Amino acid sequence: MQKNLLIVDDEPAIIKGLKFSLEQDGYNIVEAYDGQEAVDKFFSEEFDLVVLDVMLPGLNGFEVLQRIREKSSVPVIMLTAKGEDMDKILGLEYGADDYITKPFNILELKARIKAIFRRSNHNESRSQEQVIRIHDMTINIANRSVVIDGEDVNLTAKEFDLLQLFASNPGKVYSRENLLETVWKYDYLGDLRTVDVHIRRLREKIERNPSQPEYIFTKWGVGYYFVDK
Repeated sequence: MQKNLLIVDDEPAIIKGLKFSLEQDGYNIVEAYDGQEAVDKFFSEEFDLVVLDVMLPGLNGFEVLQRIREKSSVPVIMLTAKGEDMDKILGLEYGADDYITKPFNILELKARIKAIFRRSNHNESRSQEQVIRIHDMTINIANRSVVIDGEDVNLTAKEFDLLQLFASNPGKVYSRENLLETVWKYDYLGDLRTVDVHIRRLREKIERNPSQPEYIFTKWGVGYYFVDK
């Protein structure tokens, strides 16, 4: 099935180039040139992924991402200015799945997009156990939902991927590099804080007290691991 992508940027030349290149790979592209247009279009149809610039007229990229995350866990790749580390961190804080720095190589962006869809397709095709139950947590792999103590927990795509990986491999310690390669599905040479921010956000959503975790633990100097006892 053809994937539906929303591309949001206020520079027509960038959108034109992305649209042409991504359509060559079989994606259907919808364009938006400012924040409000992006929100309106996002909620008017179904999208499989959003490429979202930070600097936009009207609503900025962070505000658009917040609106999206209020209702949807669709994967979002943020476009950030070169050297703007705070933009990258804020994007991850607000629930972005990934970021790429301008100016960027279109082949790198395509690799990021394919990595997200490859992970998603792998999860959908799994023939193993479709429900994982741990204490008061139920992880439904088939519909990618999480319920804790009878309450739905809204996770982003990457947060769910991390939780599924951990819960499927209790006790196994993953370094940040391991997690980037396994969950993000590419050789990642960027900021390892991407993992730390996602882990912290995941803990805030599934742990009763994130500072005293019951599920996701840190092995200092090594990485993270999951406890199911």
